[in-house]
Amino acid sequence: MDELMIASVLASTLRVSTPLLFCAMAGLLSERSGVVDIGLEGKMLFAAFAAAAATAATHSTALGLLAAIAVACVLSLLHGFACVSHQGDQVVSGVAINMVAAGLTVVLGTAWFAQGGHTPTIDDSLRLSGLWPQFSEPVAGHWAASVLGHGLLSHNALVYLAFALVGGVSFFLSRTRPGLRLRAVGENPAMVDAAGVSVLRLRYMALLGNGLLCGLAGAYLTLAQNASFTPNMSAGRGFIALAALIFGKWKPLPALWACLLFGFLDAVSIRLQGVSLPGVGEVPVQLIQALPYALTVLLLAGFVGQALAPKALGQPYVKER
Repeated sequence: MDELMIASVLASTLRVSTPLLFCAMAGLLSERSGVVDIGLEGKMLFAAFAAAAATAATHSTALGLLAAIAVACVLSLLHGFACVSHQGDQVVSGVAINMVAAGLTVVLGTAWFAQGGHTPTIDDSLRLSGLWPQFSEPVAGHWAASVLGHGLLSHNALVYLAFALVGGVSFFLSRTRPGLRLRAVGENPAMVDAAGVSVLRLRYMALLGNGLLCGLAGAYLTLAQNASFTPNMSAGRGFIALAALIFGKWKPLPALWACLLFGFLDAVSIRLQGVSLPGVGEVPVQLIQALPYALTVLLLAGFVGQALAPKALGQPYVKER
């Protein structure tokens, strides 16, 4: 039974960490360019709705993915229009995106599908399935087949893409000219502008990348992790991803470990439901479900002061004339 438990927790950890990773890398691109993005939660939620609604309506997974990406990119561009082009308050804009997404998805879902804000259940043939179906279940008595097979090889393409993105984003920011410029605009936009590079263009490029990744995070929720959209199904994952980003000091690899930690706690909390501990008895479900969110608060309270944000983060840039 030990290898079955290990394999199950490992597989769940990777699956739960995937949307967090997409959102953390999205926030990394945005905030490295100097734009605060509190709206990760709203973009992921709206993208999840768009993916489920488009897939249910067109019976096409590809169109569902494209709809999710398009909706998240539009929200990112709206955030840029308010904060980059017109120097609006970046936190207020992000909160507005979260509020609009939480309300509008329910309104549209009710109007289009008449199911109380839910979308129709997506057929299994349209959902993202594992690349290697033979590893979909752990095998009792076979450590390698269970832990390595089910734990690591039972996932769909978006899971592997999310983890590959960590290396890709790290390489982009540290080894490519556009990435170095993006980092520079988050530290000293005036210097970048003086070098003849458009600060607005770089920040909009970062926000488009941000929207792309938030769209993938939302699509994962409804096309892989769940079978339909339910109101507020993102359940604070955008804020957890933002906490992981801050805890990781705006660096890809440390943010990865933070996302895995949150994913592990979530996976363990699922396994602990209904389990009686010696001398304690059955742990309340509510307490177990609160573990990842409690850790978010503790990490931010303990480490936010030690993390050095990009120097120009949250500061609108006004070109000197």
